[in-house]
Amino acid sequence: MAKRVLTVDDSASSRAMVSFTLRRAGYEVVEAEDGVEGLERATEQHIDLVLTDQNMPRMDGLTLIKSLRQMPTYRKAPILVLTSEPCDDLKTRGREAGATGWMVKPFDPQRLLTLVKQAIGLASPSLLKSGRKHHLIDNRVSPAHNGLAAAPFAVR
Repeated sequence: MAKRVLTVDDSASSRAMVSFTLRRAGYEVVEAEDGVEGLERATEQHIDLVLTDQNMPRMDGLTLIKSLRQMPTYRKAPILVLTSEPCDDLKTRGREAGATGWMVKPFDPQRLLTLVKQAIGLASPSLLKSGRKHHLIDNRVSPAHNGLAAAPFAVR
């Protein structure tokens, strides 16, 4: 059975690129235009991984993450932030909100798939029960932002 990924982004073109990349790799994709719709989709069905943008109308990505982490189903689910903002302060706030990882746009499709695969693998029940901390690290330097493409966040 294919893993189900919820992608939340107010940019239709970003959602389309992410969805296309994930579907070609065999993932089932559920789309939402903002955090409010993303939260609705997450409560309607089982989602294996959430991939969210930060800046969106009605509810931003960090608020979505905090809301999902309040739900028992999503306390330990992998949640990745895919945003155009490489700001360290925002990454810190993302980690504090419960983000599993961070990737900067524009994204490389293969690196996105690697990060998603790692995040879903790290969320396996045996690893979560062990209490060990795991990190998602992508050391690719984004030429557009001169920073890490993905920040190392612990899976909670």
